[in-house]
Parts: sequence; structure tokens; C-alpha cells
Amino acid sequence: MTVYNFSAGPAVLPHTVLEKAQSELLDYRNSGMSVMELSHRSSLFEEIIQDAENLLRELMAIPENYQVLFLQGGASLQFSTIPLNLARHKKALYVNTGSWSQKAIEAAQQIADVTVDVIASSEDKQFSYIPDIDPSSIDQDAAYLHITTNNTIEGTAFQTIPNAGIVPVVADMSSNILANDYQVEDFGLIYAGAQKNIGPAGLTVVIIRDDLLNDEAIFAPMLDYRLQAKNDSLYNTPPTYAIYIAKLVFEWLQELGGVKEILAQDRQKAALLYQAIEKSTLFSSPVAEDSRSLTNIPFVTGDTELDRLFNEQAVKAGFENLKGHRSVGGMRASLYNAFPIEGVQALVDFMQAFEAEVK
Repeated sequence: MTVYNFSAGPAVLPHTVLEKAQSELLDYRNSGMSVMELSHRSSLFEEIIQDAENLLRELMAIPENYQVLFLQGGASLQFSTIPLNLARHKKALYVNTGSWSQKAIEAAQQIADVTVDVIASSEDKQFSYIPDIDPSSIDQDAAYLHITTNNTIEGTAFQTIPNAGIVPVVADMSSNILANDYQVEDFGLIYAGAQKNIGPAGLTVVIIRDDLLNDEAIFAPMLDYRLQAKNDSLYNTPPTYAIYIAKLVFEWLQELGGVKEILAQDRQKAALLYQAIEKSTLFSSPVAEDSRSLTNIPFVTGDTELDRLFNEQAVKAGFENLKGHRSVGGMRASLYNAFPIEGVQALVDFMQAFEAEVK
């Protein structure tokens, strides 16, 4: 039986990447060592991390005046790291579009010398849409405006990036990095956990404009962007194997034709599933049409018992991790870059068969 993994993260990886990693697992480039055994100070690993950075710069067209950091701690650690570096003794602006935005807001609120202002929210409708942002609400003296570009749990995404004037836009791009047509220049800082579109859990990518590197030293060196940049992400032992897999994923993306090509594929996959949902008399989308995510697509029957039955039968049919997040229920298909379109078609066929069976 073919298994399709719809997990929101850790998520599916390209099969060819896994095969490449398998072939090099025991002996990387005739070194007699696995990548997991290489010193992070060795020339072999230095080449890996440099290649990873160069590939990501090419894929995202990252300008020279931005630093690319490969860090640890997940995107969640950045919730505290960002205000500590950018907003001490200042105001930080946030847009609340769901669970991860809320966690970022709560983390910033714990920092005594940071003032947090939530300027827009979609909580009034269970985070089913992306709220409009009134330009007049953006204090031009603020340290930054924080958004979550794609909301993994709720299935919403920013279709355009807000114009914040001179205020830098800071974006949690964990679940749609390398799967959008945003321009890096529109952001002051981008951060993303790797376990959705980049590689395995354990790696976090931070892309930060040079002028936003903190002037004051941070009390915790591991959270100090300037120190991490000065040491080329090698202040301590980085997640070496996760960086190696990320490099392989970047190579895979480049060979496919880059972000433009993978975005076209992602749109095709998402359209296939959204069209099936729209045509269905059983399933529906809880998300406003103009706010829908390409990468995380929730759907429901409107009946908790039917949702439970669907999820049970889906697992038996080889569809893993379709059950919606515990906070919202229903179903959720995460269609990251490496997820095959054949899996989407198989899911659509299964949904149609289930609908015919229960009607």
C-alpha cells in the first residue's frame, strides 16, 4: 500500500534527497565518516554550510545586505530572540492570525522592556481570514511589524505583504518558505523552522538585514544575532546533519527549476484539492476564499462523528496525518513542496468515495 504523509511537520521530504542521504550516510565523499561524524570546523562541513547558504541565496534572491543564519531551537525560540535583539526599550507591533502568532505575542510580552501592540487580529472569526491592516495603525517609531505569513493550523496565508512604511516587517515563514513569490527586500527579518519545506526538525533559518543586527550584546550569546553572524552560524556546534539535508533539498529545488517552478506545482496541487472541496456537498473549507493557504488546507464535514470516521478510514487507506490540529478538529492536508500531486489526486478520489458511501 502506498502511504501519503500529510503531516504539518515534520513533513515529507523529497524521495531523491532521502536516497542521496542514504548513499552518503556511512561515507561522505570518501572521508570514511558520516556527515553526522564530521567536525563542524572541518573543511568538508564548511563546504556543506557554505553551499547551503549560497543555494538558498540563489533560490530566494537574497540581497548581499542580508545575513543568512542556520540556528537551533525552532521558530519558537525566535519568538523571544527577535524582541530581545530588535525591540528592547521599544514598541513591537504584531498581527494576530492564529496559534503561532499568539505564541509569538505571548513570548514578546514576557520581556520587561518591550512594549507589545497587537494592531490587527482575526480572532473574532476563529482566525478564518487574514485581517486588513490599517496603515495609520503602524507606528513609524516601532521596532518592527511581526506577521505569520502562513498559518499552519488555521489554513490562512498572506497573499500580499503589508506596507509598513519604514518599519521593518518580521515574518515567521516556517510553513511557506520557498513556496511563495514574496520578495526578501520587503522584509527586515525572515525566520523559519526547517521541518516543513527545508529539511528535518532541529534547524531554523534566519534571514536578517544587516542594519537590524543588534547594537547591544544580548545576555545569552546563543540568542545574539550579531554574534551568530560574526561566527558564520558556527558559534557552537550547529545542527550539522539537518544543514546537510537542507543543502540537498535546496539542490533538489534548484534542479526542478527553482521557486517559480515549485510554486506553480504547489498551486496546481492546492487547486485540485480546493476544487474537490468546493464541488462536494459533504466537505467544506472553514477559510475565507481570499485568505486560503497553498500549503495547509483544512476541511470539515460539519459533523464531528463523520470527521472521526473519515480520519479512521483515511489511515487504513494509507493517508497519514490528515487529522486536523487538536485545537480545531476536522481534517488538514499539508501539501508542502515535496508532497506529490499523485497523493492529492488519491486523496480527492478517497474523499469522493467516502462521500458516496455516507450519503
